[in-house]
Parts: sequence; structure tokens; C-alpha cells
Amino acid sequence: MTDHAFTTLADDIEATLGAWHPLDHDQATLRDRHLAFVGERGADAMRRDGGPEHLTASAFVFSPDLRSVLLCFHRKGQFWVQVGGHLESEDATVTAAALREAREESGLRALEPLRARPVDVHRHDLSSRFGHCTAHWDVGYAFTTASDATPIVSDESDDVRWWPVDALPAETPHDFAERLAGVLAELARATTA
Repeated sequence: MTDHAFTTLADDIEATLGAWHPLDHDQATLRDRHLAFVGERGADAMRRDGGPEHLTASAFVFSPDLRSVLLCFHRKGQFWVQVGGHLESEDATVTAAALREAREESGLRALEPLRARPVDVHRHDLSSRFGHCTAHWDVGYAFTTASDATPIVSDESDDVRWWPVDALPAETPHDFAERLAGVLAELARATTA
């Protein structure tokens, strides 16, 4: 993995997050923390092997009417969550990393971005099940696909399926419903702005 590729990703996320003005004040504060983290760590913030804390990219995949969201049952975390994962040197942008992860973890190929900007940032501590990773600084993007798209379970999860956005499974992280509501508010603002 080349430092140049990860430096390019660091530059991309600094520009992308710098241009994003989240609707929610807490998201704006966390965006600023993400920017500071990347500013301090540079390319190392992008690499899985760059330290125990690093950026990840995730994808909130919705049905066209935004009434259903695709979630995977994460094998290590033992919870339902959006698809996503580590950045790779071949990713041209963090958006591309989110799309790649969504395709790998869901088996769905026909994914369309709902907007170019992120819709969510999140920092979460990880349990010992995640090995040397102790925290992920996640940047989430939104995509849509056909309402009849059938996901395929990858080797990183135990299950992948559609859930109504207003009837999420009980086994989600404690703040996931709030995050999803924030993502939907960001998307609503994009369509009315």
C-alpha cells in the first residue's frame, strides 16, 4: 500500500468534509474532530495499519422511497449496522471506498449515490474482537438501489437484509436509530434545498 494513495485519500476527505455543512450541530462538531484527526495523522489516518484509530467509509443503502435501509449483521460486532469498512490504496476517493464496501458486503452492483457529500460522521470505540483496531472514525455516504434488489451475504457478515427505517432490529448499536434519523434529515434537506 503506497503512502501516495493514502495521502491522496487524506486530501480528498479534508476537501470533502471541509465543504460539508451538516444540518445537525453535533454532526458539525464531529466533522471538525474528523478534520483535526486527519490533519494530525495525514495518510496514517487513512490506513488500517496506520495505527489503532483510523478512518472508515460506510454506505447507508436505501430503497428508492427511503423507507427501507440495508443492514448487515456484523460478524465481529454482533450487531446490525450499515455496510462499510476500511479504506484501500486502490480507492480513488472516500466516496469510492464507501461504494466498494457496499458492493462487497451486499453483493449489490447497481448502487447510485444520493448525493456527493457525506451524510454522517461517527467515531466509535471497538471491542477486543476487532484486533488491533481500537476506534473507527467513520464517514458515511448514502446510496439507493432498486426496491427489489436482493442482497447476498458476504464473508464479513452473518446476514444482510432490508429493514424498514421505522422498525429497526433490536440488535443495533445504541445510537444507530438516532444516526439513521440524522441521515434521513440530511437527505430531506438536500431535496428541499
